[in-house]
Amino acid sequence: MRDLAKLPKAHLHLHFTGSMRVATLRDLAAQYEVRLPSALTDDDPLRVPADERGWFRFQRLYDAARACVRSEADMRRLVDEAAQDDAAEGSGRLEIQVDPTSYAPFVGGITPAVEIVLDAARTASAAHGTEVAVVVAASRTRHPLDARTLARLAARYAGEGPGEVVGFGLSNDERRGDTDEFAAAFRIARRAGLASVPHGGELLGPAHVRQVVDALAPDRLGHGVRAGEDPALLGALVDGGVALEVCPASNVGLGVYPDVADVPLRALVDAGAQVALGADDPLLFGSRLGAQYRAARDAHGFTDAELADLARASVRASRASDDTRARLLADVDAWLAAPDPDA
Repeated sequence: MRDLAKLPKAHLHLHFTGSMRVATLRDLAAQYEVRLPSALTDDDPLRVPADERGWFRFQRLYDAARACVRSEADMRRLVDEAAQDDAAEGSGRLEIQVDPTSYAPFVGGITPAVEIVLDAARTASAAHGTEVAVVVAASRTRHPLDARTLARLAARYAGEGPGEVVGFGLSNDERRGDTDEFAAAFRIARRAGLASVPHGGELLGPAHVRQVVDALAPDRLGHGVRAGEDPALLGALVDGGVALEVCPASNVGLGVYPDVADVPLRALVDAGAQVALGADDPLLFGSRLGAQYRAARDAHGFTDAELADLARASVRASRASDDTRARLLADVDAWLAAPDPDA
């Protein structure tokens, strides 16, 4: 079987704090004399039930890790290491998602926080050969007016290249907030040419996906796996060209499915969905992008040709430039054309 680490691909669902290496978290915690929960450092992937208590535990751990990111240097380190890790796994394009609100107090506001991440993305792109662009995300737990502020900020830095903002997202617990109230923020983002990339369809089912689609007009849906429970809805997503950012490890970690083999990846692909595999929060769920492709091979029986199709789908769903897309797609073809070492 061909080496999946050499398969060119795009990574479209990776959160800023959640991208952190465990070793980096340990370093920062020691620097700031923070006592970390053992669940963040024991190298045991998080497993919680798919209810509010489970989400509370996940969010508490995420917040504990985020509290260790307290300076411009810390933020730059996370971006650089995320790019380095992605490059090692064949990712030629990373669109990393960040809510600057949490880091703003340490660097002078949300504008400096975004500018630090964008500048770090440009530097990391040049250093590691993986294009790093940014998705600015609002949180469902905050007021919708905060989301509008972030959307206007994201629009100021809109572009498609390394170190530019390519999308606007909405994250955190799908059960929180009123989706319709965030529609104005997404209109601001779309007018600036940004991709609409809200979360939806992981913790909640098809009815919530429909609400997200109607209110926020997504180009890509963060997760979206539960759409498979409603064939008509899934067909509408396919017909509308809405890509799904499927993150098998986090689906299992958050209790949505008992095992990675139960994630409906094959069913989504067979229905014609454009699927881009993502790692979501490797810090908590214990596996990075390459592991999601290995799961597709080992747990779902994807052939190398089908894995190449997944990689192509990720590239096409990205907001990379036409030149970058063409280059990565040609590289995928070259990967598949190479002899199978097991043949």
